[in-house]
Amino acid sequence: MTPLSSFPERLKSGTPQLTAWCGLPDPAVPALLAREGFDAVTIDMQHGAIDFAATVRAIPLIAAAGKPAIVRVPVAEFATASRLLDAGAASIIAPMINTVEDARRFAAFTKFPPLGERSWGPHGGLALSGLDPKSYFAGANGFSVAFAMVETREALAIVDDILAVDGIDAIFIGPSDLSIALSGGASLDPASREVEAAMDHAIARARAAGKFIGVYAASGERAAQLAAKGFDLIALGSDSALLRAGAQAALRQVRQGTSGATGAY
Repeated sequence: MTPLSSFPERLKSGTPQLTAWCGLPDPAVPALLAREGFDAVTIDMQHGAIDFAATVRAIPLIAAAGKPAIVRVPVAEFATASRLLDAGAASIIAPMINTVEDARRFAAFTKFPPLGERSWGPHGGLALSGLDPKSYFAGANGFSVAFAMVETREALAIVDDILAVDGIDAIFIGPSDLSIALSGGASLDPASREVEAAMDHAIARARAAGKFIGVYAASGERAAQLAAKGFDLIALGSDSALLRAGAQAALRQVRQGTSGATGAY
């Protein structure tokens, strides 16, 4: 199986899948991180600086490293989800799914008939799948994974209904936005007790529905905590955060190592 068609099986493995999270505008960045030990690479078109054209260029570079490409689309850009699946994305994350109608519209653009309304034209996806057209059409609804983001009070209140929508394969928790929503806009605390309780509830509901659940983690330490909770997919930090952390670590080593030398910083 290819990285594209095998993604659901990876999520079923029982081991949390760790995905890099990329928003820098050059497709070389996700291509580079795909060569590291991540299980997948996510491109963030919602808050990242990367555009559609660069994302389409990045998808086959990620696949060439044997990893599935996941893309978070901008809010309500469900038609973009179809185009990215056509380009070979293995999974789409849609933010701000706050109503059942939002979930249904998202699912419609990610699934072929009779389940959805996705039209035919998988130019890149067909090549990356290794399948002939008939086999791709028969299998794509099963291996094109649709994550609906739960990050508001409204979404949390109807999480069972969102999970029940045909074509929604998973939910994805946005802890930062959820913390803002649950505090009534008073604080940004993605590790608050309210968010922890909400995540536990969401995991239980996803398990009851037999569907996957993902989450964003700002650090490796936080990712380990969330892995222990039982999330299937965990996004780890971001490309810009990893770049800064690497630079800071290298500079710290140099400055500590030269602290007693002539001409030290």
